[in-house]
Amino acid sequence: MKTRKIIIYTGKRFAVPQCIQRIDHRATHGWQLRYGGTKMFSDGAPGAADSLARATSELLVRIAKLPAPSLLQTRPNRNKTSDLPVGISGPIVRQRRGGKSRDCSFNVSLPNFGGKPRGRSVYIGTETTYTIQRYERALEKAILLRKKAERAYKSDATKAKRADAEKLKAKQSALGSRTARA
Repeated sequence: MKTRKIIIYTGKRFAVPQCIQRIDHRATHGWQLRYGGTKMFSDGAPGAADSLARATSELLVRIAKLPAPSLLQTRPNRNKTSDLPVGISGPIVRQRRGGKSRDCSFNVSLPNFGGKPRGRSVYIGTETTYTIQRYERALEKAILLRKKAERAYKSDATKAKRADAEKLKAKQSALGSRTARA
């Protein structure tokens, strides 16, 4: 899991994992966890290091229980002129080079975690075979393809987040054992 270096108002330095923010405002000093909701861990008497450790522990618990937040778009852009769901466009009519008739299809954008989205075409028919029933069947197929790709994306994102959390946990226990020996 990515960490960043933060120097707080007292001059102490910390390596802070993603999803944890520092709050230093007037009489409020602490770490705010932002994963599956927010929770504040005040510095209080134990100090900033202890409150960061508690926030990090809670983060690891939440990552283990909750799915990773999805960065996928959930609603169509306002500029989209069709009523089709996110990731599906069309119907697209084209005439192949050298072809005599035009054909029609939907384009589906399939998200791919950690990579570029893949594109897929779902055939509807030609000018002579196009019907409302074929349109509806092709649209159902396009929606199923998109939903399947979204589920795989979310699953892969959750697996990656949990693997990062395990690395952070191992790093923390290695640091903890070194400080216990010192």
